[in-house]
Amino acid sequence: MSTTGIGTFTLRPVDPLKDAELLHSWVTHPKAAYWMMQDARLQDVEREYMRIAAHEHHHAHLGLHEGRPAFLMERYDPRYVELTGLYDPEPGDVGMHFLVAPTDRPIHGFTRAVITAVMDELFADPRTRRVVVEPDVNNKAVHALNEAVGFVPEREIDKPEKRALLSFCTREQFLAARGVAV
Repeated sequence: MSTTGIGTFTLRPVDPLKDAELLHSWVTHPKAAYWMMQDARLQDVEREYMRIAAHEHHHAHLGLHEGRPAFLMERYDPRYVELTGLYDPEPGDVGMHFLVAPTDRPIHGFTRAVITAVMDELFADPRTRRVVVEPDVNNKAVHALNEAVGFVPEREIDKPEKRALLSFCTREQFLAARGVAV
């Protein structure tokens, strides 16, 4: 759980059958273009999240804001998922994706509060030493958000589905970005 000036965020595991319709509406929304599921059918989303639920090294969580679904967070082990063979993972590396739900009533600072809550959750595990992300090189908005919470870009990499900006954030970089003395 993470409480900010915007409210309280909590996470729960995605239930692929129960949450598929909601997630489908999010991942096919025009604002989720970089999620690369624009043309997905409901069954495709259900199947993808069933695959993730069954995977030992990949986990999806529904983020709640004041008890209502507001974002999606995926945590993965980059040794086995997404980045296998694309960089040399270090002990304690954790991969992350996040997607904020589309809304017609935006709250100023909401997405920054979400990524902060996601990072709080990841670093709540003492085994997490560094968070790894690989957003599309053209997704300038997420690059700015990542940098705001302490990510440092390392290099561009070619993934099968995109050219990505490989970036890392240590616990110390995250705390420093939040203004917490390390």
